[in-house]
Amino acid sequence: MLFVVGARIGWASRPRPAPITLEGVILGIDTSIGTAVTVIEPDGVVRAQLDSGDPRGHAEVIGDHVARVLAESEITSADVTHVAAGMGPGPFTGLRVGIAAARAFALGRGIPLIPVVSHDAVALDRMLMAAMTGADEERFAVVTDARRREFAFTVYEGLDDDGLPVRVADPALAPRDELDAALAAHGARRLDAGSVPAAMLALAAGRAVAAGRRIAADDALYLRSPDVTAPTAPKRVIA
Repeated sequence: MLFVVGARIGWASRPRPAPITLEGVILGIDTSIGTAVTVIEPDGVVRAQLDSGDPRGHAEVIGDHVARVLAESEITSADVTHVAAGMGPGPFTGLRVGIAAARAFALGRGIPLIPVVSHDAVALDRMLMAAMTGADEERFAVVTDARRREFAFTVYEGLDDDGLPVRVADPALAPRDELDAALAAHGARRLDAGSVPAAMLALAAGRAVAAGRRIAADDALYLRSPDVTAPTAPKRVIA
């Protein structure tokens, strides 16, 4: 678990977009891999961040994570003005926990829920690091383990005028043995991600709100259907 307090997410050699015209703070929640929760200010200052890399047990820790980042930020739920929700891609069981928590928080407070593709947060993190180090930007694919010998990937190239990652190809699923060929077809370098930075998720949401844009759908990007489904017909009960 890792807390990051008071860090500023910024730009380096490139011009910074216009300041986000938001008040309050943004709560970011993602459970597409582990359980990542953050509170950031509209200008990109990270008040608190907590990340559990365990790909299981999301339901057991999500409430505690939210409570801890609020306490570490020295705020209450009343100070949160927007909630950023990581929409995947991710496994059904884990992903729905974070989305449900984000929706419940937003509904309870009567504040906007901002959906964000989880891979966008990883891409934004990589691109801001490249900008700070002066590295050349190139097309790359964020890759996450989808289990069952499959990988989820999304292809990106550069940032747009709003400071958001440009998706060249939307999230897709590829068998392990076919992943390299799929990335080669897009001309993309592979970037494996073992976690999703919740602060970047919240930052992407804030920039989307500032630009008056929606950058993800309200529907979750589940890697596959749930293993347990309702029976097609009710079983007969014998007295």
